[in-house]
Amino acid sequence: MQCALYDAGRCRSCAWIEKSLPQQCQAKMNDLRQLLGELPVEQWCEPVSGAESAFRNKAKMVVSGSVEKPLLGMLHRDGSTEDLTDCPLYSDAFRRVFTVLKPFIARAGLTPYNVARKRGELKYLLITESTLDGGMMLRFVLRSETKLAQLEAALPWLLAQLPQLKVVSANIQPVHMAIMEGEREIVFTAERALEENFNGVPLWIRPQSFFQTNPQVASQLYATARDWVRALPVKHMWDLFCGVGGFGLHCATPAMRLTGIEIAPEAIASARQSAEMLGLTDVHFQALDSTRFATAQQDIPDLVVVNPPRRGIGEELCEFLSAMAPKTILYSSCNAQTMAKDIRLLEGYRIEKIQLFDMFPHTAHYEVLTLLQRG
Repeated sequence: MQCALYDAGRCRSCAWIEKSLPQQCQAKMNDLRQLLGELPVEQWCEPVSGAESAFRNKAKMVVSGSVEKPLLGMLHRDGSTEDLTDCPLYSDAFRRVFTVLKPFIARAGLTPYNVARKRGELKYLLITESTLDGGMMLRFVLRSETKLAQLEAALPWLLAQLPQLKVVSANIQPVHMAIMEGEREIVFTAERALEENFNGVPLWIRPQSFFQTNPQVASQLYATARDWVRALPVKHMWDLFCGVGGFGLHCATPAMRLTGIEIAPEAIASARQSAEMLGLTDVHFQALDSTRFATAQQDIPDLVVVNPPRRGIGEELCEFLSAMAPKTILYSSCNAQTMAKDIRLLEGYRIEKIQLFDMFPHTAHYEVLTLLQRG
């Protein structure tokens, strides 16, 4: 992939950009094999990759510069700024939105936040696109509520220019730290969630809920999980760290009981909405801590799906699952290092299948799906 920003030395986020996608996949496979080391694997599945450019469905743009000439992009470690609106990871649909947002910032009087001076109001713009219909969610991350009235008053112009904006909100993040968002969210539009659809499964993206950033590869990840699970005799499954329910909703059948646990209430609201649309009745999504939920249970499910954050599921949950001994664990990980550590703690399990999904091209990061069987 060619990138003028990289060639000019202005951005090094895509550190592997000079390698071809097959070379990147091979390097990631080598890394995964090394991390698993002596652990036996019955079946290594072929890695899955997608497009090399314009694959992102989400833009997280630091806002800098001036209100008249804002920059949308990132901050370098030395405090200098970089406009990334021409980044080839974004599609033309994002570039059209960026072009309109720059004059809108001036129109609404949203002064970019200056990190060095600790002054200004607009910190980030968070934009998500749905592959279902091209609809978008736009979130303004503000330091305070000072500019809320100005923002809301200017919104009709923005919505007229960009009718694809389905959900628009403001998030209040008052802390002078590199934290993307705060707890308070103010939604300005009638619609509060962006509809997406992978493999015939409706999924809803709300503010403050996690969603994969590479929909082409993510849809294949969910489809693979579905195929692996439906080949098993599963009557009851847990989906821990379930997010908006992508894994559980793909794997569930009307004859199966599904329990989904996620700490973020917004994500649970999305999962429940999807389950209702699918007509699934024996489904129980709850906003709880996954480890605390699991360790308080007596009932043993046939299958436990885990999709934890980068830190992994941790020693406490590994020890509990080892003792509880469900027949199957399906582990999806965005950090193979912590996954390998967790698998070594899961006593009595063998790796039946493993597959790498190149969710993050041009970087060393990747997603892994691992099927663990008891005995």
